[in-house]
Amino acid sequence: MSATRVLIADDHPVFRAGMVTVLQDLDGVDVVGQAADGAEALAGVAEHAPDVVLMDLRMPGVGGLEATARIRVEHPETAVIVLTMDSDDDSIFAALRAGARGYLLKEADGLDIERAIDGVARGEAVFGAGIAERVLAFFASGRRPAASPFPQLSPREHEVLELIAQGLDNPQIARRLVLSDKTVRNRVSDILAKLHARNRAEMVALARDAGLGG
Repeated sequence: MSATRVLIADDHPVFRAGMVTVLQDLDGVDVVGQAADGAEALAGVAEHAPDVVLMDLRMPGVGGLEATARIRVEHPETAVIVLTMDSDDDSIFAALRAGARGYLLKEADGLDIERAIDGVARGEAVFGAGIAERVLAFFASGRRPAASPFPQLSPREHEVLELIAQGLDNPQIARRLVLSDKTVRNRVSDILAKLHARNRAEMVALARDAGLGG
């Protein structure tokens, strides 16, 4: 049986190096590439055709959610395992909506990661122990996560976009969310880039077409 080809996407070089060391010690795993952000991850997937990507969520530029969503569409044969510090429900379900096949926290040990890689490579969905319990409990309750029209956006970016769609300007958003004006400007720039919108008016139109701002 051929080795499972893995690409690691994380903006922290020390963590990436440590993960490479962990994976190189595993039988049946071949690390074929590394990426420091989502754009590099997409390029690496196109170049190396890995079976599995270990994807951090919080990276500069193209983040993990957007990269995961694009991999699902452009390279459906590649499975994504989110490997992150984010354990909140918004991040978990945003990752699932984006197409992640697994979700682990960075505290996971080598055995957990090995099992996750093996599982998603065989078409399974794999979650860390604490994550699995919450996902199962959520669906057992009969609820469903709200469908997000923009899975590439972070929860905070969704908040900002909702307020933009309601007609608020940057200073008003800053006051509403208790953020600095500079932080709001940065968030708006990130949203523009992720939605591939040319300007604020186009961003508002996209948001309202998706049902935001009502």
